[in-house]
Amino acid sequence: MDDLPDQIVWEIFGRIKKTIDRNSVSLACKRLYNLDNEQRKSLRVGCGLDPANEALTSLCNRFPNLTRVEIIYSGWMSKLGKQLDDQGLLILSNNSPYLTDLTLSYCTFITDVGLSYLASCSKLSALKLNFNPRISGCGILSLVVGCKNLRILHLIRCLNVSSVEWLEYLGKLEILEDLSIKNCRAIGEGDLIKLGPSWRKLRQLQFEVDANYRYMKVYDRLAVDRWQKQWVPCESMQELSLVNCIISPGRGLACVLGKCKNLEKIHLDMCVGVRDSDIIGLARNSSNLRSISLRVPSDFSLPLLVNNPLRLTDESLEALAQNCSRLESVRLSFSDGEFPSFSSFTLNGILTLIKMCPIRELALDHVYSFNDVGMEALCSAQYLQTLELVRCQEISDEGLQLVSQFPQLCVLRLNKCLGVTDDGLKPLVGSYKLELIGCG
Repeated sequence: MDDLPDQIVWEIFGRIKKTIDRNSVSLACKRLYNLDNEQRKSLRVGCGLDPANEALTSLCNRFPNLTRVEIIYSGWMSKLGKQLDDQGLLILSNNSPYLTDLTLSYCTFITDVGLSYLASCSKLSALKLNFNPRISGCGILSLVVGCKNLRILHLIRCLNVSSVEWLEYLGKLEILEDLSIKNCRAIGEGDLIKLGPSWRKLRQLQFEVDANYRYMKVYDRLAVDRWQKQWVPCESMQELSLVNCIISPGRGLACVLGKCKNLEKIHLDMCVGVRDSDIIGLARNSSNLRSISLRVPSDFSLPLLVNNPLRLTDESLEALAQNCSRLESVRLSFSDGEFPSFSSFTLNGILTLIKMCPIRELALDHVYSFNDVGMEALCSAQYLQTLELVRCQEISDEGLQLVSQFPQLCVLRLNKCLGVTDDGLKPLVGSYKLELIGCG
């Protein structure tokens, strides 16, 4: 090993993906140990750090070139020792000068003080915070002011982040590319207008409202006025995911749909107020769309404040079929619980989409209009590789037999399709065409 050139040894380390294997190899000889210390770029730690600050100091000294660090305390209990605290983040910022990507998950002892220490990490470009209950908007603001290269920011269940001055500051920097805000109760759809010019650079947006607080900021009149007055450019948006949001004409995120000219993937889950005109506008302006996922709320899940909700109809599916020639993945779902779906999506609308687009993945949940006739039509779906059917009660054993005639199908998943019995499944078991059959 002592005679091998460094480049060959680095190539060996580069092919070893598991951390436990790298640790084992580094113990083979002193040279491998030293080279591994120099080359190691990423570190994932958590409950095993005890005492936390001392252990992190030792790791930072051993691996001086760290660029990515994940600190995850999922499953932590007090008997495992004290968690990493603000002092630990000070240690990290002082000893990891090349740090670019940091994840803090379930770090319940970290406060705004710790985030302020990270402001000195000038190279930090990605920060992901998951359930850090002591962090507030002030801490995030202090960090983004110092870290002017921040391009990726994920906030998940940060319950005390109320002030959003940091959003406005990030908007002025115009470098943010990936923003994810999930279940941060005090942040509403209207607050996103503060991103301002950064909408132009944003490539990915995930925004999920806590279902229990969905309507907390509906009547934010000032935010509505700002959305209506400001043109929202979204030329760079490629992926858009909205969950539990309110999509109303002229307000909030309704101003974003239809302006994403380069959109490739969209996910709308339980978004109240989405209309045919929203999907039609999206389809006409997003010819590069490859994936769409719609989970539509039922009458039973709509709030009292939404009067005469307009349902999505086949017009939306037809617009997608006519304008999105690259569409490969379609997921349609309805949240009716044990009640049948009264959606206006019909079998004809779904089949139009399948006939005109190269659909490789099709998932239908609670779509009662899809039946054996639909299964027969899929026999001509030359691109279909994955089919997932959940609670599609109109499909029978006879319809399921047609699966053997699907040209390219290799993955079939069935869940709670009450019309399908063991007799329908038996002929498919051991099929040379299907690589996976999943039933539930």
